[in-house]
Formats: sequence, structure tokens, C-alpha cells
Amino acid sequence: MKFNEIVFDEGRPVDGYGPNFFRIGGEVFKGAVAVLPNSCGTWSGYEDASPFVSVSTQLDVVFVGTGSVIAQIPTPFRSALEAAGIGVEIMNSPTACRTYNVLLSEGRRVGLALMPV
Repeated sequence: MKFNEIVFDEGRPVDGYGPNFFRIGGEVFKGAVAVLPNSCGTWSGYEDASPFVSVSTQLDVVFVGTGSVIAQIPTPFRSALEAAGIGVEIMNSPTACRTYNVLLSEGRRVGLALMPV
């Protein structure tokens, strides 16, 4: 079997995750994280849609990782993203990380909202 190295032209891939941390583009973040087209950083959670809304013209979809299990997200958070023209896909955080990396490697316009595992 031949393995090909994935090259990410833009964005920062998720390199790993564990209890209460994510490693994104080689940098470790504790707690909730917002991964955007040109930045990445800690995030205050579902009460704050502004990091994603502020770059809505650069995003088609945000994958919302809800922690170790899939869970509902607050309606105001989902509504704010959808009103800005951003699609919302909810999954557990490990699945959100993998899905994000695949689409990022394809050059897609994706963002990531992660709650810790």
C-alpha cells in the first residue's frame, strides 16, 4: 500500500487531541477551540458565534465537535451561523477533527468549533 503525505495549502490541521486539549498545526490549546481559515485559538463556547460570523464570507460550513459524544447545540448559536450563511454540521469532537482534516486537505472552506473531549 502506498501512503501519500497530505499537504495543507491553507488552514491548520488538527494533529491530535486528548482530555481537555487539542493540538492544531503543532500548537496545543486547552479547552474549547475555534479553528478559522486564517487563525485558531481558544473559544468561549456556544455563547459566542462571533469568531465564525466574522469570517462568514470565507466559510461554507463549520463542523461543531460537541465533546466525546454527539449532543445538541444551543439554538441561538446554530441560528447565528446559519443567518450568516454558514452551514452547521454537528458531531462528536474526534469525528469533527477527522472530517475537518479531510475537507481541509481538499481545499474546502471549513471551520471547526471544538468542545473538549
